[in-house]
Amino acid sequence: MPVAVPKKKRSLLPLLTVLFIFSYGLMTMLIVEQGKTIQSQRNMIQVLMPESGQFWANKGKEIDARQKALTQKNAQAPSGQAQAQAPSVQAPSAQAMPQSRNGKVAKPQAQRPPAPASDLGDDRRMLRSI
Repeated sequence: MPVAVPKKKRSLLPLLTVLFIFSYGLMTMLIVEQGKTIQSQRNMIQVLMPESGQFWANKGKEIDARQKALTQKNAQAPSGQAQAQAPSVQAPSAQAMPQSRNGKVAKPQAQRPPAPASDLGDDRRMLRSI
């Protein structure tokens, strides 16, 4: 009679341990790379902030210069034309259509409905440091 040899049960514990260590290694590398990316973005924002401020300051000066030139142009208009173009003292009608610069009637802009309260953020929790 042949003797039955019991089969060894093969355990998956070593394989699972290796996969577990490998996955944690990959996750650690991902976290380190994300940290580097976030830091480089933070540095770029800090470099661009002064440039953005200068840009908007120049843009504001340009708008001021345009408005000053426009007011000077209106002030230098002949007195006959200045009175003819002077706005009336009465308040404009609520039903009057706005006109664009070239005299055409502009389309009324659609008004947006108010945003739902659920879309508003909680300012107390917002972190504003860079």
